[in-house]
Amino acid sequence: MFSGIIAATGKIVRVEQREKGVSLVIDAGTLDLGDVSLGDSIACSGVCLTVIARDKNCFSVDVSRETLDCTVGLDGQSELNLEKALCLSDRLGGHLVSGHVDGVGEVLKFEPIGESHELVIRAPQALAKYIARKGSICVDGVSLTTNTVKGAEFSINLIPHTVEATTFKRLKPGSRVNLEVDLIARYVERMLTAESNM
Repeated sequence: MFSGIIAATGKIVRVEQREKGVSLVIDAGTLDLGDVSLGDSIACSGVCLTVIARDKNCFSVDVSRETLDCTVGLDGQSELNLEKALCLSDRLGGHLVSGHVDGVGEVLKFEPIGESHELVIRAPQALAKYIARKGSICVDGVSLTTNTVKGAEFSINLIPHTVEATTFKRLKPGSRVNLEVDLIARYVERMLTAESNM
């Protein structure tokens, strides 16, 4: 599990094609890898990946074809938002994030408003029912709160720190982003529909 509070940005420095996916070497930037062991999880722009090798500044992961097909940003030398998995004793500064991407959204608008930025994203229609005004959503691994929701489109107000500390500073209309809806919303839907589906 993760909190959606980004610890650092990193960069994919090598992509090796595999029969059923890719292997990546990721420069961890300022992320401290001192306590990372083989088999640990690191969220890479919202995608939970398993560390298969590491040195002082880099770590390696394998990404399956299935994961590549339902996410963006893991098939080339791109910048990534990074977060190590939570310990049970950690402070939960964002919201509970599983690192399992639900779909890919499209940025419709990203522009400054005063000292902040307004980010407007169109989610896949199937995810619209899980997105609520003032609710939680994870965008490229970042825990955020929605401001407005209209159908499958939603807006977010980003403070300067969030823009500077993440890959968001590179967003523009047409950019594609990984989305994970609120975990609680999915369970609520399951509880409400379970009996009618039996």
